[in-house]
Amino acid sequence: MNYYQAHNIHTHREERNNLIKASHKSNVLVLCAVINRFIDFLRLFELHAVGLVLILLAVSNGAYADINERLFHIEIGIDGGCGYYAGDAEQYIFQDIREAYGASIRYQIDRRWGVRVKGMAQRITGYNPGTSGRPNTKAGMWTNQLVNFDAVGEFNFFPYGKVKYDGRISQLTPYIALGLGVGVHDKWSKVGVYVPFIVGLKWQPHPRVVIHAAWQHNVYFADNLETVPEYNNRYGLNGTNIFNCDVTGQLVAGIAFTFLQDKLVCRTCK
Repeated sequence: MNYYQAHNIHTHREERNNLIKASHKSNVLVLCAVINRFIDFLRLFELHAVGLVLILLAVSNGAYADINERLFHIEIGIDGGCGYYAGDAEQYIFQDIREAYGASIRYQIDRRWGVRVKGMAQRITGYNPGTSGRPNTKAGMWTNQLVNFDAVGEFNFFPYGKVKYDGRISQLTPYIALGLGVGVHDKWSKVGVYVPFIVGLKWQPHPRVVIHAAWQHNVYFADNLETVPEYNNRYGLNGTNIFNCDVTGQLVAGIAFTFLQDKLVCRTCK
């Protein structure tokens, strides 16, 4: 092999090596370009994903109210406790307490105001009159079963409810109520009208559950709850003296369940 042949072979090898290096470099450049494009795609996707999440959060928080924030308008519950009577046969309240029980349905207008319709049954007792016309412990006892139906307007001292995001709304609130009622007694043969006054405390541990305790005092426009002739209008004052009235009352605790929640309203759909 002469000099020229050896030189040509060496030159050919160098050219081939250069081509291989150039090919490798080209492949590396292509790979880098692909990686850069992929990274750009990921960045663009990330931006779009973040933007989409932010949009969804804005829509969910701005367009719709949380399910627990919406008001339940109906409460249906039961009550149980003790009842009392005061009149001609009993001078003081809570003297001869007996069982009392009932049920109610309440319409909640807003978080402070509501209207309640309630039925309550209770038994009242007392001693029969002696020869002096006053109760005599040896003369035996009388018993009368009362069934009261009343409608009252309620006012909560605090906006109440079980919510998650509004700190102005309390789970616990005292309340008062005033209204008008009708009582049926003496084996459903007599009817009397009364004014109920209620003081109570309610607690809502769950959006669907309300627990309450209440004292209700009923002032009757009548003096015949005893069903004993000697006690009924003994002084002939019925209709002339508003203070000559029988009264009853109940001290009860109860539980109620809520229904009829406000509809989910889209604030951005108008």
